[in-house]
Amino acid sequence: MIASFLARSTRSTTRVASTLSSPTSLLRFKSTGCYTKAKRIGFVGLGNMGLPMATNLFNGFKNEADFIIYDINQTTTSNFVKDHSAGNKDKVKVAKTPLEVAQEASVIVTMLPASPHVESVYFGKDGLLEALGPDHLVMDASTIDQSMATRVAKVLHGKGAKAIDAPVSGGTGGAQAGTLTFMVGSNTVADFELAKRYLDKMGKNIVHCGTNGNGQVAKICNNMLLGISMIATSETMNLGVRMGMDPKLLAGILNTSSGRCWSSEVYNPCPGVQENSAATRGYTGGFGMPLMAKDMRLAVNAAVETKSTVLLGALAQQLYNQMAANKDFEQLDFSAAYKWLSENAK
Repeated sequence: MIASFLARSTRSTTRVASTLSSPTSLLRFKSTGCYTKAKRIGFVGLGNMGLPMATNLFNGFKNEADFIIYDINQTTTSNFVKDHSAGNKDKVKVAKTPLEVAQEASVIVTMLPASPHVESVYFGKDGLLEALGPDHLVMDASTIDQSMATRVAKVLHGKGAKAIDAPVSGGTGGAQAGTLTFMVGSNTVADFELAKRYLDKMGKNIVHCGTNGNGQVAKICNNMLLGISMIATSETMNLGVRMGMDPKLLAGILNTSSGRCWSSEVYNPCPGVQENSAATRGYTGGFGMPLMAKDMRLAVNAAVETKSTVLLGALAQQLYNQMAANKDFEQLDFSAAYKWLSENAK
C-alpha cells in the first residue's frame, strides 16, 4: 500500500513539475487565483514606435489570441485592421476608448509619447483603470518620469493587476526588426517572466532592471547619453566636412577608432553617410525632436531631484529644446542636430 501511494505521489509530482515548466504555465498560475491564456491582447498607441511593435506582437500571437487596438489616429487603426485581418474580419478590433481595451483584453501594452498621455490613458475618463483587475497584465513601454511609472504600478497593484514598466531602446529600425531592448521594472521576478513572453515578440534583449520604476531609470540614463553623443557626433562630422574631409571617409575612420559610438556608426547624422539613415531621408521618421527634448528634460529633472551633476546633459537639453521649438525642426528626427549646427554656423 505504501509503495502504491509513493508511486502515485511521484507521478503526481512529475505531472505538476512538467506543467509548471511549460511555456504557457506562467499564464496559468499565481499565488492567488488563476491565469488562463490570453484570448485577446490589447495595444494602445500606434505611433512611429508603437505600430511596428504592435505588428510584431500580433504576428507572434496571431494563432493564439485576437487583438484589440486603440489610437487617436483612425487612419492608422483602419490600416492596421486592413493589414492584419485577412480571412478573419474579427481578428482585430478597434476600440473606441482605452476602457474598451481593458474590458476585452487581459494582456495590454501601451506605447505613448509622454507622462500626460499615460496619465490620460490610464486615469482619465474612459481610461484603462476603470476596468483593470486581477486578471490583467499591463506593460507600459512609454518613456516617462520614474514617479509616473511608480504611480501607475501602485494604483494597478491596488486593483490586483500586474504592472510592468518596459521602456525601449533601438529606435524605429529596432521596432520594425523586432530587435528592441526592453528595460523592465516589475514588482516581482515572476511578473517579469510573465511579461517576457510578450516582450520577446517585440525585442531581442529583455532586461530585468529591478522593481517598478527602474526600467525608466535605465531608459532615462541611456537617452541622456544618446542625446549627448548625437550632438557630439554632429559637431564632429560638421567640423570634418567644413575642413574638406569626405563624410563617408571620416565616418569610417571614426568607427574604427576610439571616437566610435552608436550615433556615428549606426545612426550617423550626416546625410549620405548611411543609405537608410534618417539623415539620408531628409531627417524624416525616426525618433522625433520633441521626444528627445522630452527625454533630456526627464534626465535633467531627475538630476535635480537626486542632486546629480549633468553638465553636458543640461547643455544638450537646451539645444534639443531650441530645435523642438523651431517650426523647421520640430517634425524632424533628433539627428537633425547636424542640420541645425551646419546651418547656424554659416
